[in-house]
Amino acid sequence: MTISLVSVIIPVYNGVPHLETQLAALAAQDYTGEFEVIVSDNGSTDGTREYVSHAASPFPLRWVDASATRGVSYARNVGIDASEGEFLAVTDHDDAVHPGWLTALTREAENYDAVGGSIEVHSLNSSEVALWRTIPRPEQRFGSYYLPWAHGNNFAFWRRVVDEVGYFDEDLIGGGEDVDYSWRIQEAGMTLGHVPDAVVAYRLRTTVRASFRQGSNYGGTACMLTRKHHSLGCPDPSHFLQIPAHLATIAYLATIRNPWLPGWLNPPPRGLWAHHIGLQHGALTMRLHFLDPRTPHRRRSSGMIAS
Repeated sequence: MTISLVSVIIPVYNGVPHLETQLAALAAQDYTGEFEVIVSDNGSTDGTREYVSHAASPFPLRWVDASATRGVSYARNVGIDASEGEFLAVTDHDDAVHPGWLTALTREAENYDAVGGSIEVHSLNSSEVALWRTIPRPEQRFGSYYLPWAHGNNFAFWRRVVDEVGYFDEDLIGGGEDVDYSWRIQEAGMTLGHVPDAVVAYRLRTTVRASFRQGSNYGGTACMLTRKHHSLGCPDPSHFLQIPAHLATIAYLATIRNPWLPGWLNPPPRGLWAHHIGLQHGALTMRLHFLDPRTPHRRRSSGMIAS
């Protein structure tokens, strides 16, 4: 199936100078079809709008205002509404797509309703920081305890998916919105494929504090996801079982697997340790929050916004 126009949507918050690297990577695509790039600005104060307005590019490049609500989901949703293509590809401003990215995604698009690709952490990170995340091999899709998912910086789908499934869930502020959207696509009976040679270079957090904070956000939203999708088959273990497990894991990581232990004990890299302990901390905090009787139990199931 010939695609007349691909829309690449990039949510941005204070994206300069990393946005320049991503736009240069898009300019180097070997894709021979037509594509546009939508920079969806989530309230930047660093001159992102001015940068985009003066940037030279071999493709149509547009800035759109997505400052009304904070969050990557809202920015993606505004970008979706502003786009004109029938096939939509989402990536992030601080990463860099490989030259064959769009070609690989569009090649597989005719076989699926949505597709995701692989990521690598060596191009944009130091050799130390590259060890701070465990990344699946390119041929392995991103798995979970429920359904596979596509990484939010390497995710593409036909516009009919938005018509059927809705938009990214704006309640998921700390992450997990890509997992949620992937699950919703499959729960709706649509297909999600994996394209190993559609590769994106992923820029990691470069401090222990930032790695912990990201992990904590992910841990919290993971609990929100199980709560949201439980009625559709997602496992949602009892808080009374999981809370002691999170506490025990935090204690194990803080003692036996502490990265400041002597090297002969083979401790994990500091950033990887911080990310893992952050995951446990975020999940523990969210489960304790759910035990509060004042916490609303009603789920927001669709993730849709008004167009």
